Amino acid sequence: MYQGRNYSVDVSATNTQSSTLPWAGIWQTGTTVRPAIYEFSLGSSGAPANQAASCLFQRSTSVGASSSFTPVALDPGDPASTTAAGFTFTTGPTLTANAYLYRFGLNQQATFRWIAATGSEMKAPATANNGISLLNPAVSSTWTAEGTLLFAE
Repeated sequence: MYQGRNYSVDVSATNTQSSTLPWAGIWQTGTTVRPAIYEFSLGSSGAPANQAASCLFQRSTSVGASSSFTPVALDPGDPASTTAAGFTFTTGPTLTANAYLYRFGLNQQATFRWIAATGSEMKAPATANNGISLLNPAVSSTWTAEGTLLFAE
């Protein structure tokens, strides 16, 4: 369904409330491809509780500082990804004002899954250090969120 190379990014982090520090993100390291998120799922591995979070994907134009994660090729015959990934940011990237790609609510008691309609993927430009960040601008209580981002190059 998705042409090109497909990769997976595993995310596990505390979804602390912040409109400037993402808890996950991907960004282009070069200028040859445009990474496009076409699916993601998020949930919690903690004891069930009735906690909620407001989540959003937003464009960014710099990397920031985070724990890194090497994207995994879904096809083992594909080369290493030119897109980098990170989670639990200690220094936020430069977020593009009002460039919200997708906003949704998340409850700790349920897993949320999104699959893009063909042609509706969240795309980053083929510009070095530009990417897409996942933020939690509001949470009722912090909890460990886990998930997977799937993207194509």
